[in-house]
Amino acid sequence: MGEELQTSTFDDDDFQEFVSRMRAETDLLEKWEHEAAISGTPTSAGFELEAWLVDKNFRPAARNIDFLEAVDNELVVPELSCFNVEFNGDPQELTGLGLSKLQTELEDLWRHAQRAADSIDVRLAMIGILPTVESDDLCVANMSDGNRYKALNEQVFRMRKGRPIGLDIEGADKLNSQHMDVMLEAGATSFQIHLKVPEGKGVNYYNASKIVSAPLVAVSANSPYLFGKDLWAETRIPLFEQAVSVGDWDYAERVTFGVRYIEDYLSEVFVANRRRYPVLLPQIKDTPAEKLSHLRLQNGTIWRWNRPLVGWDDDGTPHYRIEQRVVPAGPTVLDSMANAAFYYGLVTYLAEHEIQPHERAQFFTTRDNFYESAKHGLDAHIRWDHVDDHPIDDLILEVFLPMAEEGLKHHDVDPSDIQRYLGVIEARSKNGQNGAKWQRNFVKKHKVGMAEMLEAYIKCQETARPVHEWPL
Repeated sequence: MGEELQTSTFDDDDFQEFVSRMRAETDLLEKWEHEAAISGTPTSAGFELEAWLVDKNFRPAARNIDFLEAVDNELVVPELSCFNVEFNGDPQELTGLGLSKLQTELEDLWRHAQRAADSIDVRLAMIGILPTVESDDLCVANMSDGNRYKALNEQVFRMRKGRPIGLDIEGADKLNSQHMDVMLEAGATSFQIHLKVPEGKGVNYYNASKIVSAPLVAVSANSPYLFGKDLWAETRIPLFEQAVSVGDWDYAERVTFGVRYIEDYLSEVFVANRRRYPVLLPQIKDTPAEKLSHLRLQNGTIWRWNRPLVGWDDDGTPHYRIEQRVVPAGPTVLDSMANAAFYYGLVTYLAEHEIQPHERAQFFTTRDNFYESAKHGLDAHIRWDHVDDHPIDDLILEVFLPMAEEGLKHHDVDPSDIQRYLGVIEARSKNGQNGAKWQRNFVKKHKVGMAEMLEAYIKCQETARPVHEWPL
């Protein structure tokens, strides 16, 4: 949900003081990185999972306060809307059976949450965009309590000079609408994958993370419908990019794939945060510069699809993490962990290989591959190894999965975990059934509406079988 704020109103002095403190903290982070004072061991893995609450009619249920009281677990927290919640897990070292431990923890937490949901007569849905959500549901009346959300809404529209946010997405259908708040953001829920960056390798891992965004979003796509329209395989991508658009600030859009690879230091991204992005939430913190409070708050209002984060080891040493944000929620916990394993292995292979990540593809090719994959999922064709029009499902099976296996072996991940998780990706790629394809095929076969499809989706989800095994 991001850090809560003490207030939702700010004056000019707040903005000036915030910028001054953020500048000093950014300089300090640069200094740490140049002096090799950033920790990188052990390499660890983590996640955040966003989910929906739905009622008996499979419509959004704006009851997150009741649900959170029932679940009573600090790892489950509110999200922007009253019908979304977020699940967190304890990071695990990316070695041995670390991935299995992450899965077991999330499965246990999810089952506990399902029981809590049952107790208040709602259900949980793990899906990128809820097919039954309607435009009118995404309104301020359904915004969760909290100064952060109120301030974010006010500041985005201050930058937009009060002009409405336009939504314009074209796929099989076309969607055009206008909105006077940022609640469109609540329509997109994700499975955010975290990776602690090995010491001194931030540039390679960050650039590699951008490159792998294309196969990752293609294989995991699970958001084909919005407001009843059939749009992209992963419609979350254009939805989120447009949901918090700041209007005329084209070079500083808050949700972005970026404009280039980084070159020398991962701190270049935080320098760009300071230089390119106007401050949205200038909450002044009474903390020393070493806590990087203002740098981190600013970074939390810039939702790059690949976002670097700063954290601290138990001994207080700073470290970098990469937050890979392109993967939608669902369809199951096993599917989610398979997506994470594919990401960890593939990004490691590319980052650790003698061929530098930026030498494999020009940035604009990497960017175009990403959007092509978000539009078409496993039916996408991308440019790879300087050759156009590669079917991405073939590339996953023949190129990316072997790379991912080598990358996981680099971390000494247990062979049983490698086989289990990459086997899910292999099977999904072979039969072409990710979440987006299942949703579309179910609607086409049964000629049903969004509620009927979502009911069948949740029933399949509750079996815990991976999506490539779901029947139609």
